[in-house]
Amino acid sequence: MREEARPETEYTPVVETRYFTFGSESEPFELRCGKSLPEVTIAYETWGDPANKDRAILVLHALTGDAHAAGYHASDIARARADGREPKPGWWDPMIGPGRPFDTDKYFVICSNVLGGCRGTTGPSSLNPATGRPWGSDFPFISIKDMVNAQVKLIDHLGIDKLFCVAGGSMGGMQALRWAVDHPQRVQSAIPIATTARHSAQNIAFYEVGRHAIISDPAFLGGDYYGTEGPRRGLAMARMMAHITYMSEKSLHEKFARRIQDPIRAEAPARTETEKADSNVSPAAREASRRGVALPQFQVNSYLHHQGSTFVDRFDANSYLVVTRALDYFDLGADFDDDLGSAFTDTQAEFLVISFSSDWHYPPRDSKSLVNAMRANDVDVTYSDITADWGHDSFLVKEVINGKLGFLVRSFLDNLDKELTDAEEP
Repeated sequence: MREEARPETEYTPVVETRYFTFGSESEPFELRCGKSLPEVTIAYETWGDPANKDRAILVLHALTGDAHAAGYHASDIARARADGREPKPGWWDPMIGPGRPFDTDKYFVICSNVLGGCRGTTGPSSLNPATGRPWGSDFPFISIKDMVNAQVKLIDHLGIDKLFCVAGGSMGGMQALRWAVDHPQRVQSAIPIATTARHSAQNIAFYEVGRHAIISDPAFLGGDYYGTEGPRRGLAMARMMAHITYMSEKSLHEKFARRIQDPIRAEAPARTETEKADSNVSPAAREASRRGVALPQFQVNSYLHHQGSTFVDRFDANSYLVVTRALDYFDLGADFDDDLGSAFTDTQAEFLVISFSSDWHYPPRDSKSLVNAMRANDVDVTYSDITADWGHDSFLVKEVINGKLGFLVRSFLDNLDKELTDAEEP
């Protein structure tokens, strides 16, 4: 018997994606690579009272995130009610809301999808005004700096002169750093989490393998695959590989170890075409079944294939190429003669820098390098390396958020709020 879904009113807040468009042929948006976009649309969502814009917090998402950081979309609630299941909230829902670390009773919270993405903001899948077709392979190179400069346009549009805080994990942390360095007059505080000042050779190598998987997929069609199925296999493989780097060895072991799923056996009944295409079954296991060989399926294999199969339904392969290249070329010290410390010379923001002990994607030493560079320039910075077993993705784990991460963020913002309130009083 299907369990009836909860009334829609129980899923709060219900949020709506909004869109802001700027630029024209005569006033295009200039990019760091020397090219420009004649028009840019930014998808964004907000939480809290806009009247609190003097306490505005800009939340910045990671590689595969989007503007939907918290709450529920009405359409998702409707689909969940029809299916008899619980709707899924935004990707940082435990962090944003009344009484949560980003307290929407006190702060006005904003999150936008990054330039080059595929969730409503201008990217390779958007229409090129010059051709009336998707940009595809013609979409220009995008940098983290370009993403931030587009966000500046949005913040101007919202009538916010100075952000109370910019905060994000991973790529979101890179954006937070860019905000504080490039726009020092407009940032009161910054919380870069599980991030780095520049990609290591190892990270560049990992992302290059993922990009190669996409480009090598025959369905990629040189990047101009729109209107076709597209490089689903290549994109799924890229996601599977990247996801391994987001987890720790301990979390993988505790979650899966060497546990086996039900094996595919030779005597099993014939599979439907849909079942044959189920990417939760590894190609090796499926081929072994076809040959009449019983081959056990490891749970970790099934998990990775699930990650790949669900990812291709929500992300564009060209956007994956564009955004991962932006990550690879991010180098906060490059504009300062490779002197990271000099990047913070004009910074006015107070910083809370957070890393995670089990993160080998952006290990704690990357955060410590940032902190040392800040302290060398007398920047007000607090640093914490949180002991957590979930690897790079620890900042998305509810247990961590409800524990030390949430405590640190809430305390940092509360202290800053008190300082500003005291300064504002006559």
